[in-house]
Amino acid sequence: MSSHKSAKTSASAPWKKQALRLWRHRPVRYSTALLLFVVVLVVGAPLFGTISPDAIDPSNANLPWWTVAVFNDLSGDSFEHRFLLGTDAMGRDLWSRMLYGGRVSLTVGVVVACLSIVLGSLVGLVSGYFRRVDAVIMRCMDGLMAIPAMLFAISLVAIFGAHLSTLLVAITIPEIPRVARLVRSVVLSVREEAYVEAAVALATPTIKILRKHILPNAMAPLIIQGTYICAAAILIESSLSFLGLGLSAEQATWGSIMAEGRSQFNQYPQVVLLPGTLLALTVLSVNMLGDALRDKLDPKFNKRT
Repeated sequence: MSSHKSAKTSASAPWKKQALRLWRHRPVRYSTALLLFVVVLVVGAPLFGTISPDAIDPSNANLPWWTVAVFNDLSGDSFEHRFLLGTDAMGRDLWSRMLYGGRVSLTVGVVVACLSIVLGSLVGLVSGYFRRVDAVIMRCMDGLMAIPAMLFAISLVAIFGAHLSTLLVAITIPEIPRVARLVRSVVLSVREEAYVEAAVALATPTIKILRKHILPNAMAPLIIQGTYICAAAILIESSLSFLGLGLSAEQATWGSIMAEGRSQFNQYPQVVLLPGTLLALTVLSVNMLGDALRDKLDPKFNKRT
């Protein structure tokens, strides 16, 4: 029993050391803190958002920030409310809409990154390890990469409708080839190593070779690539919403909030600038985290720092 515990401890020790080494890197700490700040605000929207994001009161339209006014809901409820960031043209609380709108963007970014990594890794492992199908798979991936991601997403949304599942599929598919090529390059270099050839000579099952000997070598590049995919997915979703091709108009997103406020940008620029700033901070923190992880996890960059 004690030997089993010690084996577990020794196996988890390298991960703890790696996490501690990453946390000591200042860019990792700063980008993680900024990202956590945004995530806490968005996830805790029911706590920090003091009013429903869809509650409408035309009498309080376009209020400046930090305004205390009587909110007259269309349902008949009336109460005094502090609008931290003011209201939009329909009298909806901008602060609450920004928090709830971030849920969609972060969900799309995380789900797209996870799906792209899982599917792209499977394609890359098969393509790099089984040479007979490598040429066919890579030509298919090249064909997908030739299609602009934004154009592909607009086409799918126009055909199948603006649903969350459609957005996820439309943004994920163009990212799969990039992950597949990354994993394939790792497989091609690792499969020639002596320990992999020894495992093949010992008749080790192919799945076990891929899972234990090859895939762990691709984890660091995959984590880095996942951060960039997450940032790109957030931007694409916001762009689609800004163009009116995102979710329904009733669903608050950062892109839809900016789209609704662009007609009055000269008089009330905060309706566009505030959600745009939160979007920029989120994407900046994710990209900074990806760059910081690359500097510490990628051996080529690690030698320079």
